[in-house]
Amino acid sequence: MQVIPYLILLLLVRETVGGWVDPDTQLEFHSTVPLTAGDDRVYELVFSDEFETEGRLFADGEDSRWTALDKNDYTNDALHFYKSQNVQTTNGVLNISTILQNNDYKAFNEKTKKFYVDTKNVQTAMVQGWNKFCLTGGIVEFSAKLPGKGSVGGLWPALWMLGNLARATFVGSSDWVWPFSYDVCDPTKVQQQEINACRRVGHYGMQPGVGRGAPEIDILEAMGGEKGHLPNTPVQRPYFSTSLQIAPGVSKNRPILSHQPNPGHWYTDLEYGNATNTALNPFFYGVTLIHTPKEYTYQSDAISANTQIDESFFEKMHKYRVEWEPPSKGNNDGYIRWYLNDKFIYGIHSRSLNITGTSIPTEPMYLIMNTAVASSWGFPTPCPEGCSCKCFECGNPDCDCALPVGYCDNFPASFEIDYVRVWQAKNEPKHQLGCSTKEKPTDLFIKAHKKRYMEDNQREPLLPIQFGGASCTSDLDCGGTTHGSCTDRGVCKCNEGFAGSSCLSHFGFDDNPYIDYDNNLEVSYLLLPNVFLFIFGALLI
Repeated sequence: MQVIPYLILLLLVRETVGGWVDPDTQLEFHSTVPLTAGDDRVYELVFSDEFETEGRLFADGEDSRWTALDKNDYTNDALHFYKSQNVQTTNGVLNISTILQNNDYKAFNEKTKKFYVDTKNVQTAMVQGWNKFCLTGGIVEFSAKLPGKGSVGGLWPALWMLGNLARATFVGSSDWVWPFSYDVCDPTKVQQQEINACRRVGHYGMQPGVGRGAPEIDILEAMGGEKGHLPNTPVQRPYFSTSLQIAPGVSKNRPILSHQPNPGHWYTDLEYGNATNTALNPFFYGVTLIHTPKEYTYQSDAISANTQIDESFFEKMHKYRVEWEPPSKGNNDGYIRWYLNDKFIYGIHSRSLNITGTSIPTEPMYLIMNTAVASSWGFPTPCPEGCSCKCFECGNPDCDCALPVGYCDNFPASFEIDYVRVWQAKNEPKHQLGCSTKEKPTDLFIKAHKKRYMEDNQREPLLPIQFGGASCTSDLDCGGTTHGSCTDRGVCKCNEGFAGSSCLSHFGFDDNPYIDYDNNLEVSYLLLPNVFLFIFGALLI
């Protein structure tokens, strides 16, 4: 029995399902005017989430747009554990809640080479669109209210984008992939960049001789804390960082943390806005990713700016926007420009990257929203005299010296996102949708290395999207008659266009997904809502 290709099936149901645009988005926001001077293209809405439906859940399989993690975070000296139950929609916003809650996890001792059980005392959430919704180029805008108090350090709310070849917090997927944006055949770096431009044979549907990776664009990383002068910058806390993180980085005469770079040894032609207090970020220039043998070690760079904010950003919504233009093939015309409440704050041009030969990203990138807590972000630095700075537990007197002032009183904290919207220029071939595109496929690579993208106890990186199945006593438990119905068996059944176990989310997908027919996959019944199965069955030949 042959199955009609997935693309044809999607086209047949497109009229009833639609794409990634949230039906709750008002028509006035279905287009936008770019804030970059000289860009006179027409931009249309290609993705949105207004978070209007109360009680949406985001655990794996619940939502077609997002996945909330249930795992430990091993990155950046993290002190938190991610739980999907810490994120849901309430009062018309996405609410990421950060609380004091113990979670045991399996840790690894590098000295003894043995696993042991450790405990983290903070529970929070990360929501990511990995391998669901991705864009290449366009405009992304969030409206958000930051968590906690701006005068207190320790919370690390972030809105950011990452190349689909790496999955955030899954460190096995990022080694030698994050944050490369490098398409040059450099024999000295072939052991540092897994998918490098020196490859003569293309694997997993990728083109030979094309360097690939997972660059990072940070739209917001907020730092709270007490006001006061900071070294070598006019910016004080609270502030937020906007950054492009790429590799390979500057290898010699690197800037010293908390100091300005030496002339000629860092990126030039960086733009800073006049309407805000924005300046180069001297506190983070990137990381050295150490591997054995040393030939596998490489340097990443963070080309970053800090913008000073005030307590109002922790009390009401503000707009954070990035305009990302990938370079034309063979040209040096790309850029990334960040805006705060429609005011320009920071910009990076392709020419700024000539120092390393990297490029403005051309990879499909997905969106991420999270609040982290890490000893490397907003905690006392350097470690206070007489303090071990190895304990960060609220309520434990031995840990008090290592905690920011007011830190324990800053919980619970809610990071609220009112909306996220994405626009792309009409008829612009550089602007694309899809996590695996013809020019930059990722699908087969991820399938071939799927263990990198999941926990040990998982069979697949992502569960199939649910279209009902939650227990119910009435249609109200299934979102009401518009969303779904409660069957005689006492389980929810979703109407067309809705997804999730309780049918609370709008179903979304790529209108024109790229399919490599040389490696065509059969359609899974689990990918489609029940109401479409009769269509699917009629198409079997």
